Amino acid sequence: MTRIIAGTAGGRRLQTPAGSGTRPTSDRVREALFARLEHLGALDGGAVDLYAGSGALGLEAASRGAAPVLLVESDRRAAAVIKTNVAALGLRDITVRAATVERTLAGGAPYAADLVLIDPPYAVGEEALAGVLEALTHGWLADEATVVVERSSRTPQPTWPAGLTCEDERKYGETTLWFARFAGIGSGL
Repeated sequence: MTRIIAGTAGGRRLQTPAGSGTRPTSDRVREALFARLEHLGALDGGAVDLYAGSGALGLEAASRGAAPVLLVESDRRAAAVIKTNVAALGLRDITVRAATVERTLAGGAPYAADLVLIDPPYAVGEEALAGVLEALTHGWLADEATVVVERSSRTPQPTWPAGLTCEDERKYGETTLWFARFAGIGSGL
C-alpha cells in the first residue's frame, strides 16, 4: 500500500498503476527523503516530479506545501492513475503531463522549480540521466534549487552538469538518494 505520509493529505492511500512498469519509493525511503527536504527548506516553492510513476513523490511534496507541482510520466495509464490520485486527494495547483521527460524538458519550463525529484526506471542509463540533469539547468531550476536523484545503490553517482553540485548521498539498502544544489550556470562553480 502506497500512501501520503504527512501534510494536508497525510495518511491517505494512493492508487498505483497495475503491472511492474512502476516501482514506488518505499515509505521508509520517502519518510527519510522528506525529512531531509523539510530540513533543507526545499518544500516552500514549486516542485517537479520526473518519471512520476504513481505520483507518490510529487503528491507527497504537494501535501507538504510545495506549489505548483508538475508530475511527468510517459506511461499514459500511470498518468491517468496520478490524475485519479490528485482528484481523490483534493490537492490543488498540480499539473500531470503524460509525456516523456525528454520531450517535456525540451518544451521549456512553466516555472523555475525549487525542487526536482527524479526517480527514473532502471532502464534509463547514466548518459540519459546526465542529459536530463543538463536540460534542467536551462531554465527549469530556481537559484538554490534542490535536485534529488533516486537510483539503485548499484549505480554510480550521476554525472552532474555545471551549476549542479552534489551535497549529500544517503543509502537505504538497495536505494541511494543523491541531493544536489543548483547554483546557476556561470556562477563560478
